[in-house]
Amino acid sequence: MRKLFLLLLAFSYIATVTAQSLKEEMKRNVNLAACNLLAYPGPTQKKLTPSPKGKKPFYISHYGRHGSRFLNNPIEYDFVYERMLMASQRGKLTLLGEDVLERVRRIRENASGRLGDLTPLGVEQHKAIARRMYERFPEVFAGKTTIDARSTVVPRCILSMENALQQLLLLNPKLQLRHDASIHDMYYMNQQDRRLAELRVDKPSRDAYEKFCTDHLTWKRVVSTLFNDMDYVEKEVNGERLNYYLFKLAAHLQNTELRNSMTLNDLFTEDEILDNWRKDNVWWFLCYGATPLSQTVQPFVQRNLLRKIIEEADSCLSLAKPGASLRYGHETCILPLVCLLGLDGYDMVVEDVNTLEERNWWCHKIFPMGSNVQFVFYRSSPKDHDVLFKVLLNENEATLPLKPVEGPYYRWADFRDYYLRKLDSYDER
Repeated sequence: MRKLFLLLLAFSYIATVTAQSLKEEMKRNVNLAACNLLAYPGPTQKKLTPSPKGKKPFYISHYGRHGSRFLNNPIEYDFVYERMLMASQRGKLTLLGEDVLERVRRIRENASGRLGDLTPLGVEQHKAIARRMYERFPEVFAGKTTIDARSTVVPRCILSMENALQQLLLLNPKLQLRHDASIHDMYYMNQQDRRLAELRVDKPSRDAYEKFCTDHLTWKRVVSTLFNDMDYVEKEVNGERLNYYLFKLAAHLQNTELRNSMTLNDLFTEDEILDNWRKDNVWWFLCYGATPLSQTVQPFVQRNLLRKIIEEADSCLSLAKPGASLRYGHETCILPLVCLLGLDGYDMVVEDVNTLEERNWWCHKIFPMGSNVQFVFYRSSPKDHDVLFKVLLNENEATLPLKPVEGPYYRWADFRDYYLRKLDSYDER
């Protein structure tokens, strides 16, 4: 009994420390609360592990999300503005409310005609990612090597790809570039699955999310500082939705040039910011994580992408100088791919969404704007069939649920066998 008590005490301590560390992290950098709207922070690991003895990098396989963008749904700009404008006309806003209305007007005006477009910051993110890739693995990009790049057909993804390629070409004008964006490749570049989509919004997941949100209501204090008549809010506004979209606008500002001149984060307390993040974190886990509420199969929505990565790598390993395969898409591909691979333990099965935070399932660490997964392959020569590789998540060395050869390096043959069996185990019906 004493041992059980001590074990429970230890788990309680770990959970408390984890919650405190997350809160402190967000206190230092409130932008982290943005979840998928986080502007790419760049790698935290500045110095990578040296190459395995006698081997050098020769091929990179990559999938990256587009860079920072404007919000892509007009309601995300219009809901707050229209409700607050009407309230202003009826004398229902406080002085702070009038000030916030003006801020929201500026944000909305700045995004006019730019829904979903890549921002200038998004351009710079992909140039920097490409530059670091070149500087970290110069052997891959030496000489007249071929770079094969693909994008989804969405303009922000195409522009992310083109800016990365321009950066690589500046560093080595001899590179042979092939780039394309076609419906032809969408079956793996942005796979859609009706069965998994229906399962994703099935009653168990929907009920779990709605209960979590009910348990973490955050809107009343914020809204009461903006409106002088809460009866009016109840009848005309929908305070919970207004808070949701207001928080989205606050989180998103970091991706635009307005980040240098204004903020909306001052409207929220530290606890409110954390609770808003928690709701987003749970939502993303229920959509794409290994939740038993949808049979733990959601990560398989990117099975075609993983199979394509394996097939193209197998094909490229036979070449003397394969170069790189670069792919540009979306967070709805990055997140399930990371969970399918089990990078850094993100394949964990979590039954109680209330424990996500203490188990370090933190979505903002996976898929900020510009997020990427890079497979970097190593060998001693084209005749060396003992190919090793490592995986970088957002340019930081990541772990896999496999036995490494040394440090962050795994044997490609082991990876191939393990994940092809995993993919074959999925029932397509």
